[in-house]
Amino acid sequence: MPQLEHSHNPREIARRLHHGPRVSYLRDWVYGGIDGTVTTFAVMAGVVGANLSATVVVILGLANLLADGFSMAASNFTGTKAERDEYEQLRRMEERHIDLAPEGEREEIRQIFRSKGFEGEALETVVTVLSQHRESWVEAMMTEEHGMAAVQRSPARAALYTFIAFVVCGSVPLLPYLARVDRPEWPSTIMTAAVFFAIGSIRSRWSPKSWWSAGSETLVIGMLAASVAYLVGHWLQGLV
Repeated sequence: MPQLEHSHNPREIARRLHHGPRVSYLRDWVYGGIDGTVTTFAVMAGVVGANLSATVVVILGLANLLADGFSMAASNFTGTKAERDEYEQLRRMEERHIDLAPEGEREEIRQIFRSKGFEGEALETVVTVLSQHRESWVEAMMTEEHGMAAVQRSPARAALYTFIAFVVCGSVPLLPYLARVDRPEWPSTIMTAAVFFAIGSIRSRWSPKSWWSAGSETLVIGMLAASVAYLVGHWLQGLV
């Protein structure tokens, strides 16, 4: 028998709703982890393709981890902050419109819920109830008119999670080179492929795809990027 993700006991429902929706930073982890692994392994593959030394691989790999990881984190911080700023601007606009043109805002609510199948007395009840509760009114307009989520992510946390995932996952391709094993490119390739598959498999917990399907998809994307870098490095070697 299929298992439910959470209890529907009235007390459990009340407790869950009281705490509100949880803010998810999954995309920041996945984004940072995949990009860190792809870019570091791509740098490594390009250097190997150019037949350069293991020392060069380590130097360029570490430089990429810190510089590109910080750049990714800074970009995510700026992008997430821009989303929050947009939300606040639209919210202030809706609050101002409710103050200055309440009938027009009620008509917007009426048309929004009419499009959802409400009509007659039920429709007017929804309009009346929402317009009597300012906070719910504003939130309804933010969600239904502008498509903005009520839960806003922290720019600092989004940036931090991206950086951590980038460095942790991106360091894996370099481990065999740091350990100075023989022919490090092969264990590095295998370990990197495992990271790609693991990231995709973990992502499947929040996806309708099976763990092996999501893992295989991420693996293919990552290894394609690495293959392109290797071929470019090999091609450039022939030009030097």
